[in-house]
Amino acid sequence: MKPVFVAPSILSADFANLGGALERLAGAGADWVHLDVMDGHFVPNITFGPPIIKALRPHTPLFFDAHLMISEPDRYLDAFAEAGCDSITVHAEAAPHLHRTLTYIRSLGKKAGVSFNPSTPMHTLPFVIEHVDVVLVMSVNPGFGGQKFIPAMLPKIREIRQLIDDRGLDVRISVDGGIDSRTAPLVREAGADVLVAGTAVFGNGGDWAANIAALRAAATP
Repeated sequence: MKPVFVAPSILSADFANLGGALERLAGAGADWVHLDVMDGHFVPNITFGPPIIKALRPHTPLFFDAHLMISEPDRYLDAFAEAGCDSITVHAEAAPHLHRTLTYIRSLGKKAGVSFNPSTPMHTLPFVIEHVDVVLVMSVNPGFGGQKFIPAMLPKIREIRQLIDDRGLDVRISVDGGIDSRTAPLVREAGADVLVAGTAVFGNGGDWAANIAALRAAATP
């Protein structure tokens, strides 16, 4: 499998100093920055949108991984691309024309991602996997940080890994929700290679470099 990437979720960072947080993350060993975009409709919370991401873009060279937990994502794809996102992930539940949405994201020169909520089966994935760069498995119900990992997602990760390997594709599997030093090795063993973590990075005493290193070490045999 690919090397493990750690993608800190800035949803758990200090919102009064997000620019400063991004400047620290590269030096702390982060691989990606995970941007949780919520609209208060698809999920019961509101975070930020393209203007904030555009303002944050100059503060770091790190890969911007935008996770759109929003209804009607097609309406906003251009805006997120123009704001500086490197990857744009939409929810299968929110994109009724998923094939068209994913191919359009790629046409914008961005990596395309698809995310699935815990209760959503993988029936649609085989039909769009050729147009996907990232599959994001939600290991909690989206909308809030700090939730507990749902162990039933491990078989789902294995199913996705099998599909990717069977087709010989270059697709990353990202897992978001309850990721820490205890759950990181579980999702890695199941086939994931991107760990999205909020509390596990920005909490635990505030030593981000040590926290990121601990996550990576836990997920590396």
